[in-house]
Amino acid sequence: MAVFPNKKFRGSADAGTFAAKYRGLMAKHPFLLFGLPFMSIIVAGSFVLTPATAVRYEKHDRRVRQMTRDEELGVGKAGRKINIKDEYYRLAAKDLDDWEQKRVKRLPGEHDGVL
Repeated sequence: MAVFPNKKFRGSADAGTFAAKYRGLMAKHPFLLFGLPFMSIIVAGSFVLTPATAVRYEKHDRRVRQMTRDEELGVGKAGRKINIKDEYYRLAAKDLDDWEQKRVKRLPGEHDGVL
């Protein structure tokens, strides 16, 4: 069985290029030429992305805010003032025992669920 040399063949055209010099220095100092730049890019990226993320959450906080009890009651009612006691007595005055169940009309082609 033949033994192949461990050294790769580099042509004479590659000998003076920047890539060849970088490859040679990289073999001697891998952390300085690869690891340190890589880690510095990761750390710098975190500093750049932190304000962008903060802007995102600040925008969300402006849109979603806590409502007071009066605002909760006024939502969906065109802003009319509501008194809880009046609403209770208005509901109690209705006849809740006299009702009829009706099916909702389906759109054409929509399955109605009847077997």
